[in-house]
Amino acid sequence: MNANIETVESVASLRIADALRRAIIAGEFAPGERMRQEVIAEQFGSSRLPVREALRILQSDGLVSIVANSGAWVSKLDAKECSESYEIRERIEPLLLRESMAGLSADDVAVMRGLAEQMHDGADVETFLRLDREFHLMSYAKAETVLLSSLVERLWNTTQHYRRAFTVLAWARATSRDVVHYEHFLLVEAIERGDPEDAQRVLAGHIRRTRLELSQHPEIFTT
Repeated sequence: MNANIETVESVASLRIADALRRAIIAGEFAPGERMRQEVIAEQFGSSRLPVREALRILQSDGLVSIVANSGAWVSKLDAKECSESYEIRERIEPLLLRESMAGLSADDVAVMRGLAEQMHDGADVETFLRLDREFHLMSYAKAETVLLSSLVERLWNTTQHYRRAFTVLAWARATSRDVVHYEHFLLVEAIERGDPEDAQRVLAGHIRRTRLELSQHPEIFTT
């Protein structure tokens, strides 16, 4: 009987964590926003126990910060922390891409090109963010790593809000949008050619440009 209860609670925890993960990544919660267990439990029609476990799962994903005997908040970065996160990404994502490239099939690359074309053909900010995440994580999906893949996904999660802020800024200027799309197509072409050095160079520059752009807008980190 106890095992059955634990199984039900575990399933509930995963269900709640999945729903909250999607909501945080979609920007439905602001960085630093309190995640109240009682409110979440009522929303999902559950007890607090699976909510607590769901929040722990989200903490391991980098989406939530938990303070003992205090509560949980959506993860928030200051300008220095965000810049450091992007500098780490500049160095490790090209490595992850290199590890993945040999396993990417022609069909995978065709899907990536299709995603790049969809982003180019007038996607709004939220659609772009969803497609961009799918595009990049797909490029890493065939890497056989122990730690690197999960670390990269965690860094994507913790910087998601600031990617959204950058995209809003970029979408206000046609030239910035064009550069983003151009880099996506350059990356696809390098992968198609089987040229890991060029692919790594394009990707590092792609990430670096976002970091430098964000550094010019400190107001993003005070709102």
